[in-house]
Amino acid sequence: MIPDLPANPLSIELTLSHRRFWWQIDDEDEQPEQWQVSADVSALDLCPDELRHVGDISLVIADLTKERNLLDSVVLGEWALEFIAETVIDPDEGKLHPELDAEMRPGPPRMVILRRIELHEAWRGHGLGPSLIASALRILAPDARVGACRVSPLDFPCPGDRVAAELASVRAGAMLERIGFHRWRGVHVVDLRDPALLDARMDILDQWWPQSDAGNR
Repeated sequence: MIPDLPANPLSIELTLSHRRFWWQIDDEDEQPEQWQVSADVSALDLCPDELRHVGDISLVIADLTKERNLLDSVVLGEWALEFIAETVIDPDEGKLHPELDAEMRPGPPRMVILRRIELHEAWRGHGLGPSLIASALRILAPDARVGACRVSPLDFPCPGDRVAAELASVRAGAMLERIGFHRWRGVHVVDLRDPALLDARMDILDQWWPQSDAGNR
């Protein structure tokens, strides 16, 4: 049974953008890099205008060969700053801790930090979130080696309901693990070349691909 969605999810486009002042072009400028991913239904597909924007993903790319400073915590978050400090054993070459290095395929010494994902309410509950995250990470895979995300109950505001925040945190961690992440020293990490990131799209493709007219309902 095809789920009830505002439009065919196969018509969703991802737009990645990185903003900086035009004069910030030195090597050390805009490090770490802040990236925004906007998910929107293609203008060629039928969809109510107010539901055309599907959601947003916030990412940061940290060059592991750069010296970190306290200002980086504003962009990365304190947990990411500490995690990089514990993970990178050779800042000159961006070498990872041997245990983590053995789990990752070769790639540029850069780490993608997943900071936030938010979907419009009408698009929630259909497995789109993890698929869109996986796609965004795969797009950035040529430019980085590892993805990381810390899942904490503190990230889920449930005033006066600690149990609800804990459950939301557990569900978020399970969602990440379905697309290839695993926990390492309290942080969820993923090899950006893990085939699981590619497989994350298959459930939606299997449901919608045969419905060639689904986007024109």
